[in-house]
Amino acid sequence: MGLMTRAPIRVVIADDHTLFREGTRQILEQQPDITVVGEAENGLGAIETIVRLKPDVALLDIRMGGLNGVEATRQVREQASGTAILILSAHDDDHYVRALLEAGALGYLLKTVRADDLVDAVRRVHMGETVLHPAIASKIARLLANRSHSQLGETSLTPKESDVLRLVCRGLRNKEIAQELVMSVRTVEGHLDAIFNRLGFRSRTEAAMYAATQGWFSEDEV
Repeated sequence: MGLMTRAPIRVVIADDHTLFREGTRQILEQQPDITVVGEAENGLGAIETIVRLKPDVALLDIRMGGLNGVEATRQVREQASGTAILILSAHDDDHYVRALLEAGALGYLLKTVRADDLVDAVRRVHMGETVLHPAIASKIARLLANRSHSQLGETSLTPKESDVLRLVCRGLRNKEIAQELVMSVRTVEGHLDAIFNRLGFRSRTEAAMYAATQGWFSEDEV
């Protein structure tokens, strides 16, 4: 029997600039483990295409006609939760960064990113990791540090909640966290809800970024 090959990462690209979509497609499809299965030129088209094709990863711009990337991200997370959202935009305004994290985007890159970094980001968000352009990471650290809960420490979490958040920081999804900690997915979801409520976050990305900026977990722990 021959070795089993892993299915390629299926990607949808949504951007209102045709030339940019074509260039991005060419970059990604040079990789043997990535295939672009669809494109969209506006927010509504992005949602329809993603819900219909259910790709592994969706690349979304922020400013698109019909529906912006923030609302598109929110709706995709509701209707196609298995698709990881990677924002690829020229804009890094504070309100966009916060809104996209809260909506559930796993990655945020600027369009100045190098081709190999884009390819790496697609692979990493597919694995459940959070990927941020350095400029975006610095901005998030500043935004989170200014939050009213910045005085909270890891000790404000229960041991189980801390375990769950540590695995979130490692990029594990709920099912994988449940297997690692020997608990049900529903229990994991309950711990995440408690973490979000206690720390004032709206998404796992925000919680993971805050934990990272506060140094709650060492590299060995995550």
